[in-house]
Amino acid sequence: MARRALLVEDDAAIATVITAGLEEEAFTVDRCDRITERDRLLAANEYDVMLTDVILLDGDGIETLGAVMQARPDLPIIILSAQNTLDTAVRATDASAFEYFPKPFDLEELVRAACQAADAPTGSDEAEPDQADGLPLIGRSQPMQEVYRMIARVLRNDLTVLVLGESGTGKELVAEAIHQLGSRKNAPFVAVNTAAIPRELVESELFGHEKGAFTGAVARSIGKFEQASGGTLFLDEIGDMPPEAQIRLLRALQSGRIRRVGGQDEIAIDVRIIAATNRDLAPLIAEGQFREDLYYRLNVVPIRLPPLRQRTGDIEPLARHFLRKAAQEGLPTRTLGREAAGLLASRPWRGNVRELRNFMYRVALFAREDEIDAATLKQLLLEQPAESRPAGAGADIKDMVADWLAGSDFTPGTLYHGALAVLEKPLFEHALARTGGNQVRAAQMLGINRNTLRKRLDDLAIDPEQFTIRG
Repeated sequence: MARRALLVEDDAAIATVITAGLEEEAFTVDRCDRITERDRLLAANEYDVMLTDVILLDGDGIETLGAVMQARPDLPIIILSAQNTLDTAVRATDASAFEYFPKPFDLEELVRAACQAADAPTGSDEAEPDQADGLPLIGRSQPMQEVYRMIARVLRNDLTVLVLGESGTGKELVAEAIHQLGSRKNAPFVAVNTAAIPRELVESELFGHEKGAFTGAVARSIGKFEQASGGTLFLDEIGDMPPEAQIRLLRALQSGRIRRVGGQDEIAIDVRIIAATNRDLAPLIAEGQFREDLYYRLNVVPIRLPPLRQRTGDIEPLARHFLRKAAQEGLPTRTLGREAAGLLASRPWRGNVRELRNFMYRVALFAREDEIDAATLKQLLLEQPAESRPAGAGADIKDMVADWLAGSDFTPGTLYHGALAVLEKPLFEHALARTGGNQVRAAQMLGINRNTLRKRLDDLAIDPEQFTIRG
């Protein structure tokens, strides 16, 4: 079936690659690199789909889409961008884009989306939400792009979201971003650590209680569900919730109603649920510690946050951000030197973004010079509490590897290469982080041939661009 696409892209190489991919799927492709030419082509032709970059030769491709959507409300639009921030993903969603692809993108996935858009064009009559300020998430690394895309996809609906990730990765920030940028932003955002609620107080904390319901209930108390009415209820550490509390929570989610402790009337609830956990729920389900039916209720849209060691390209902008925040909160104004930034990127940061934030605040307080150099950082890193320091003893590393191997389930014949791949990846990422993404210097540091490094980076799906230090 013949289909026609308009491609608005000012990078000739990227435009050529996309055109070739679309033509393989029987698209006729018109290309341009300016907004003025885009508007001329749209006025003169009918298209099944439009693919557009954000930053074009004569303006912002998203800002000028309003008139396009008004004139052609049924034209599906796919937005491409090298401006890989949460703000861009949200702007693409606000513009009613059919799909958003950060660069670099997977060509097959892009072409597949273009085919879907052309075969089932959709318009949107929904009011566009206002652009929110003060977005809580920072980072342009490739792992964060999928997080941004997932956030953007859930802003126009109330689907339940399960945020997964290690401690300190920013799970509550994801929940706050979804709330701030979604349709419930003017209603309450209520966060509760479900693991911290004593077993005997779970019902009262979540659902409230009536006066006299139990000893000490001297007045009516409104629970978290009612406090979040019309807004978002964030259930943190859901993997540690007591089993009996899980039953009560499941019942509330299934029925959409709650009953205060000691009350007779059921109360309809209108909240969006976002849950989070740093634990792997699959083994907890297998061990009977977490209800499988509750898991499926919560895991409608999973968003997995990468640990900081998998997004080392974001460490420098995060560190600079935390120094600015520290200054806003009354600490001395500090700047980060280039060598110091490289040193930060080489650290494992087991406590993830939370550990980096706390460390940068400590740097802001104790640094002797306004510009922070590598020597200052090294000294302050040595003064970190023992539990936050990276393991330095070989015996510790061997124990960690041994524990990991003991808990791994490799199929016969794959143990050597599988374990080697897992161990190689952080090694190559460390070398790239230390050299600012310079592959020649990284290969020299590792003591291997540059071609060998390139091949292993491809095999391990490591993008050296995310380690490049930009001014």
